[in-house]
Amino acid sequence: MPIKPTYLNDDLYQYLVENFSCDTEYLLELKAKSQEAGLPQIYITPEQGKFIQTLLRAIGAKNILEIGTLGAYSAIVMADALPKDGKIITVDKNEQFIDFAQTMIDKFGYSDKIQIIKANARHWVKEQDMPEYFDFVFIDADKPGYKTYLDYITPMLRKGGVLAVDNAFAFGFILETLPERNPDKIKSMRSFNEYLNNHPEYDVSLVPIGDGMLLGVKK
Repeated sequence: MPIKPTYLNDDLYQYLVENFSCDTEYLLELKAKSQEAGLPQIYITPEQGKFIQTLLRAIGAKNILEIGTLGAYSAIVMADALPKDGKIITVDKNEQFIDFAQTMIDKFGYSDKIQIIKANARHWVKEQDMPEYFDFVFIDADKPGYKTYLDYITPMLRKGGVLAVDNAFAFGFILETLPERNPDKIKSMRSFNEYLNNHPEYDVSLVPIGDGMLLGVKK
């Protein structure tokens, strides 16, 4: 008899979030203030955050690169899993997002761990020379830019380091050939999934949490 995965119904998902969540009081406050400030209500899910924290601790991560800051939710989630001397560089070009994120980072005491770079991330990655510096890279930004990020970030990721990419299921539309919602983003994610999955420098897995998280371990 074939083994099938357990369907994650509402009750099981509630159990998952209640018991395996990264959310803290200040992260919940961040979400509330983000909504008040009119920022897009887009975050990794609490169970994704917990998974990332576990992964960071498992690989002993100290230096992290994040592409896409938004309100600093995921940056703070990752910072919680770092040692005292751990550092996160997070890159975003949106001034409103950066101002809000910096306020939250300062308020909750993470300014010693998280550095925001205001820049177009596609340009920024092309200008960097940090060979095998990062232990972990998290990409959650403009979907058409994912291939560019991968190509330029790969030399900066150490061997055995992990690349994590959000929205591998493309908001649930990954299998649709003519998606009605954000067709360029959907096609970009489908193309990127295939590109990373066949990349000679990575061992790749797709973890079905949140909107799907694609993981690549650099060989």
